[in-house]
Amino acid sequence: MRLPLNPSYRLQRFVGLRDRAAFLPLVAIFLSLLAGCKQQERRSPDVWAIVNGTEVKRDEVEKYYRSQVNPEGQEPSQEEALSLKLNVVEQLINNEILLERAKKLNLEASDGEVEDKFTELKSPFTEEEFQRQLKSRGMSVDDLKRDLRRQLSIQKLLNREVAAKISISDQEVTDFYNANHNQFNVAEPQFRISQIVITPHKDAQIRNRKNDDATNEAEAERKAKMLMDKLNSGADFAQLAMDYSEDPNTAATGGDLGYIPESALSQSDITLKKTVLALKPGQVSPPLVLKDGIRILKLVARESAGLRDVNDPQVRQTIRDTLRNRKEQLLRNAYLAVARDEAHVSNFLAQQVVEAAGKLPDAAKSTLPPIPAIKPTVPSSPANTQ
Repeated sequence: MRLPLNPSYRLQRFVGLRDRAAFLPLVAIFLSLLAGCKQQERRSPDVWAIVNGTEVKRDEVEKYYRSQVNPEGQEPSQEEALSLKLNVVEQLINNEILLERAKKLNLEASDGEVEDKFTELKSPFTEEEFQRQLKSRGMSVDDLKRDLRRQLSIQKLLNREVAAKISISDQEVTDFYNANHNQFNVAEPQFRISQIVITPHKDAQIRNRKNDDATNEAEAERKAKMLMDKLNSGADFAQLAMDYSEDPNTAATGGDLGYIPESALSQSDITLKKTVLALKPGQVSPPLVLKDGIRILKLVARESAGLRDVNDPQVRQTIRDTLRNRKEQLLRNAYLAVARDEAHVSNFLAQQVVEAAGKLPDAAKSTLPPIPAIKPTVPSSPANTQ
């Protein structure tokens, strides 16, 4: 005779089936994780990070690393080199995160924007020199344009998501002035000067937009006359400086030397000082023949000594710029932190360093030669991009 099943037995049997049913998905999850670990182990050793499925490879890191090492300085130690590479990996991770956001918001740079930036970057160099610089980095034109697209796209994103959301009130400007009024006390007269420099010899580091370089005194004199004719016809001084000035330090900024105190002028050539003191704001000097070549000067502004008032337009603009930069830096850092938290990131280079436990992994050794001049367009940090 069959005995009826004990209800408690049926309950135990049901619980057992339920537990096994719950256990099966756990087994599947465990096996999938195990498979994922094996897949991760099979990744190429040249992959130093993965950002939302996008790989950051060793060659790219090495390229940017070399751009940040002074080729004329002492070679970094292996520890210093590895620390710098870790920083580069972090920069590239952040850039990739922000680039993905830019794409989702339809803010990726257009082909036209990339071409304009490429032309601007290339313009100070001859074709031969430009190609030599690319080759020294192991880069092609396509590589450079890809980097430019990334940089421009990130900048468009930060302009919309960060810069456009910042405002500075009049009260904030007044409060800053009251707390920092000593900063606006000018101790002595100052002169804001721009210059165009022409030298009577060939310059190895000529960096103007037209690659124009006088190689002897006769050429220098002809060039000075040509520039004066253009200025007298109404040409813009800053544009001419960018096109023709042979000073590698100021040509790119339109010849701007910033504000120079009168005491600094007293230590310069006496002819230069007398010329500046005789100019009125907006006036341009005749060509000055000095020991280091010919200079054409423009007095942009003159400031007398004394405390600047809070209602001075230049003071208010300076304060607004300062406050905006502070707020923008703060908001950029916060925006990047939130974006980073929402991303899926694996930094394999950092894992190598940790696992090496004080020893140096192979990543400490560089695979590329030192790089001169043009730097790739990776920002030092997206949060610091201006």
